[in-house]
Amino acid sequence: MVIITAGMIGVGKTTLTGKIAAHLHTKAYYEPVGENPVLPLYYKNPKQYGFLLQIYFLNKRFSMIKQALTNDNNVLDRSIYEDALFTKENNEEGNISDTELSVYLKLLDNMMKDLSQLPKKAPDLMVYSETDFDTILYRIKKRGRDYEQIDNRPDLKDYYYKMWNAYKDWYRDYDAGPKMKIDLQKYDLEEPEHVKEVLAMIDERLKTIR
Repeated sequence: MVIITAGMIGVGKTTLTGKIAAHLHTKAYYEPVGENPVLPLYYKNPKQYGFLLQIYFLNKRFSMIKQALTNDNNVLDRSIYEDALFTKENNEEGNISDTELSVYLKLLDNMMKDLSQLPKKAPDLMVYSETDFDTILYRIKKRGRDYEQIDNRPDLKDYYYKMWNAYKDWYRDYDAGPKMKIDLQKYDLEEPEHVKEVLAMIDERLKTIR
């Protein structure tokens, strides 16, 4: 069983990934953020580093999804399936040119064709997390990554809001496999009883897939 988690920056999907992996006694693959040398540069100068950042993430996520689909027993914190969402937003913001977007999409298409040759061609379940926008901002502030904070970068708030809205459409259109939505506004992953309820919902969804 391969599960991917998805959702807006700060929504809590990394925490959820760990909870699911521990519950199912399987391996968790985490998004390469702390080890990413491009990400802090991007937040300082998105127009210079937008394309480089997306290529960096695409390469990492392609490697992760290949390992996950091959090993067939794991949970991924974000995946290649939502990578284009960020790239297209960067194009709309003028951080990535139309030519760069075209190169990226052709590369992504080649990667997806490569994945289609694997014995398991897609994740068994995508778990999407959501909260209201104020909670997103609170959690981004709480985790304290300097380059993510809006205090000195009011434009970041606009960017986060656009991505928060864009994710709604992305979830609606996702069709690589079965999916489900978890309301992390309602269920606080710091509350053990809430965690049990969330994991029980995932177990029920997995029963229908199996």
